[in-house]
Amino acid sequence: MTWIPLGRDCGACGAATCEKFLLHVHAGEKSFSDCPHSAMKESAQSESRTYSETDVVGHQYDFVLRPFPGEPSARKFIVPFRADLVERWNIMPGDLVIGRPAGPGCPLYHALRVLSSNPITGVLECHVVGPLAARRETSHDVQAYHVHAFEGLADVIHREPTLGMRQRFLPGYCMINLSHTAIVNMVLQKREGTHVRLEDIRIL
Repeated sequence: MTWIPLGRDCGACGAATCEKFLLHVHAGEKSFSDCPHSAMKESAQSESRTYSETDVVGHQYDFVLRPFPGEPSARKFIVPFRADLVERWNIMPGDLVIGRPAGPGCPLYHALRVLSSNPITGVLECHVVGPLAARRETSHDVQAYHVHAFEGLADVIHREPTLGMRQRFLPGYCMINLSHTAIVNMVLQKREGTHVRLEDIRIL
């Protein structure tokens, strides 16, 4: 599969632009897997995945939160329990962060590719990239973090996302198939689907 620069220049790979990323790849300093948008095969498989109407403990959920086109997962905004670590460790776009979403109460460690970082607030915008990434490269282990928000496309199962309502949703590709609850604080109808932002994430 030939990787073609998408022109996003998102910096998630650690390079300022897609063209500079390609130069790093050709120099042997990076691999195509360092680009979160290169997982086209995985994305195609996961986008075709079907979901049941209930999670692992039998809760019905209103919708599945899927990624935006060309992205490996829904966007996740986190704040480490020690928010000062973002500044202290100089966590930047492209870095890998690992830790457990202990704020909502999830029992699993996650590996997260940083898309943007704020050294003042400690908020990190990330993609969940799966546990194997942490075995291939150096990561920042923040151990525990709060989930500030999710953003993605809602695939309606029982009820459409409704502004201001606490709803139960399933993050796409959740490793333990456990639904979350959140306040819907943004709903935008776009060409690619229903873009939602979810905050106050809790597993109930």
